[in-house]
Amino acid sequence: MKLAEALSLRKDLHTRVNQLVARLQNNVVIQEGDEPGEDPKELLGELKRSVNQLEYYIFKINATNMQVTNEKGESLTKLLAEREALNMYINGLRNTITAATNIGTRYSRSEIKMVATIDVKVLRKRIDELSKKYRLLDMEIQSLNFKYDLVE
Repeated sequence: MKLAEALSLRKDLHTRVNQLVARLQNNVVIQEGDEPGEDPKELLGELKRSVNQLEYYIFKINATNMQVTNEKGESLTKLLAEREALNMYINGLRNTITAATNIGTRYSRSEIKMVATIDVKVLRKRIDELSKKYRLLDMEIQSLNFKYDLVE
């Protein structure tokens, strides 16, 4: 199985677990004398099986990510951490631009004038550069995901 396939299964299992929890919550308390729409004991068993499968894929994916390396010898785990950090930095810069450009409107000259303390144009250019780096890194990660098999 390719790493990409395992990642897809992991995502599906996350969704499944969340759905099972919601279904359990809807069926654990009922009005006296009524029957639940679904058997909570069956749902609990299904939840346990799904969580066990999810644990298996999380472990195998993490083990694979530690072993898979790019042409520079960097592990997939390192690349994933770099991508996540880059994404956080880009979002922080975008939020900064939003704050710097939402100065507000003055209704009269007597109101206090607010001004930005950063050069928004320079910051936008930096975001564009970082976004390109992010896209290239993401494509490299996706390529590795489809190239390598899940570690057994």
